This record gives sequence, C-alpha cells and structure tokens, in this order.
Amino acid sequence: MELRQLRYFVTVAEELNFGRAAQRLRIAGPSLSQQIKTLERDLKVQLFDRDRRSVALTPAGVALLAEAHSLVRQADEFRRRAIGLGSGADADDPVRIGCVNWCPVDWSERAAGVATLRVDAWVMPSHAQAARVADGSLDLAICWVQQDDLQALSLHSRLVGVDRLYALSPGGDDSPVDAKDTVALVDTDTASWSSWNRYAERFAAATGARVMRTDDGGVTGPTFFEHARRLGRPVLNNPKGQNDTEPRDLVRRPVVRPTPLWTWSLVWRRDEDRANVLAVVDALVRDVGDLGIGAPGSWLPDRDPYR
Repeated sequence: MELRQLRYFVTVAEELNFGRAAQRLRIAGPSLSQQIKTLERDLKVQLFDRDRRSVALTPAGVALLAEAHSLVRQADEFRRRAIGLGSGADADDPVRIGCVNWCPVDWSERAAGVATLRVDAWVMPSHAQAARVADGSLDLAICWVQQDDLQALSLHSRLVGVDRLYALSPGGDDSPVDAKDTVALVDTDTASWSSWNRYAERFAAATGARVMRTDDGGVTGPTFFEHARRLGRPVLNNPKGQNDTEPRDLVRRPVVRPTPLWTWSLVWRRDEDRANVLAVVDALVRDVGDLGIGAPGSWLPDRDPYR
C-alpha cells in the first residue's frame, strides 16, 4: 500500500466518479482504476461497487474512508513541517504562479500543506509567462514551451496537462477527419500568438494541412467561427478555445492520422533552490504520468520536451 493510493481512494470517494477523480488527480482514467484495484488487493477488501453507470462506496470503503482522510492530511502536514524546518523564512513566502488559459482544477488542493499559492491575475501568452519565470517576476508558470525555450531561458519543465486538439467544421458531419484535410490558422500578431503560430506551422509541415494566415485575431473566438464557416472545411482549433461552446451550425470533429496534442508544462528556473517552490513543483506534478502522449497515432511537434 502506498500513500498515493490512499490519496486516490479519497479522491474517488469524494467524486464517486472515476473520470472526474482522474481529472482532479491529473492521471489517466485506466491508471487510476488499476491503482484502486491494486489497493483493494493489498487491503484484501473491496472499496467500491462500480459498473458503467455508477460508483458507490462499499461498507468497507465507508469504514476506512475517515482514516484514509486522516492519513493523507497527516502526510501533508508532515511535508509542510519538513519544508518549514528546511527553508526557514522562505517557507512562509507565497509561491507566485501564472498560467495561460489552462490550469489543474485542483492546484490549490495539491499545494495545500506545502506552500501558499499566489495565482497571478495577469494572464499572458505562453512565451510571455515563460519569460516572466526566467526574469523572476513569477516563480512558476503553466505554459506551452519547447526545448529551445527551456534552453534559452534556463528553465526546467514537467508535463502537467495535455489538450487533444479537434477541428471545427460547418454542417452536421462529426466524423473523424485526417490531419492533412484540415486548415491551420496563424495570426500576424506574433506578440499574442507566437506559440500557436509555431505549433500550427509545424503541424502543417508535418501533416500536409493547409496554413491560412490572418490579421484579424481570428485564431479563436467568434472570428474563428466565421473563418470555419467561410472556408467550408475543418479548421484546427486553438487550445485557448478548447472548452468554448461552438455555434449550432458548427461541429467538432476528431483529428486523426495523426491526432495533434498540445502539451502544458510547469516551468521553473534551473537555479531555483527555495524549498517551498520545489515542494509546489513536486505537489503539482506528482502522479501525472504521460497523459496519453505515447498513444499510437498521437502527434507532438519537433522539439517538444515530451516527444
């Protein structure tokens, strides 16, 4: 039995849904299910009754849940105490973290017990957030980076999230579309869209997708929808609009052969030595896994840190 398995047990018990629990824990659903089965085998009790439609605690699960909660809280308190002993005054300093438009839904929960997070309200593009970490304006950032960025800015990175990009298409056909049959929009405003432009151009070069250049900010939002209507063919979505609700006359289509993945990295300075910052790194990347980037048919651009 491992502490992380108890944390998994507690999270599934709170959600009573393996999919939501996996999202909170930032691990793949099958991995979470396997870890719960391993824990049940080690404990020699069944913790959950589960089928395709529902998850419920068994009587044994109910009986053990409070103690599992307590053990997880004690472990977090132990970690916080150790940080305080090892870093002195720095342990009380908030850790400044920035993001673009994606962040773990439970990042405050993950950092609880190890440090205080101060989430920066200044949302900026990936390349700008990475530069702010490098110059000391932020301690950490979640952003899209490539190996060249990490080298130039003297940063470390760890994978914390993945978006599977889809295409938006007019009409009612929501069947998968080959990557070569999509359009990738790039914007002349490189101050805002530098990272996306690099990704889109590499995607097109690797797959044969068509590149269309625009100067109207239309790589996301309402103008993006207009481009999709006007072009009449599937247009690759930008991760900034990953969770936007599309108009009724446009449909999402999975992109295949290959499936484009956009990686989100947690970055910090290579010379970072503050224990509270490094503890937050550990808390945010713990048990993340590869999030499916190694699945057959997946695509990452050259120079992606996780390729």
